[in-house]
Amino acid sequence: MPERRICTFSGEEIEPGTGMMFVRRDGSVMWFKNSKARKNMIKLKRNSRRVKWTRHFVKGGI
Repeated sequence: MPERRICTFSGEEIEPGTGMMFVRRDGSVMWFKNSKARKNMIKLKRNSRRVKWTRHFVKGGI
């Protein structure tokens, strides 16, 4: 049975056969559901708790 993964940024479940694996130089692995999540975390350096469309969002701030 294929393993289901969770998006590192949004917290959503990634369907088998989709998504993106990103490996940093230090060896840590991050899984992303789509390019929107990848760009928000890596390129824009946003905190997932402050972005409304993620499951990690906390109303009222951190």
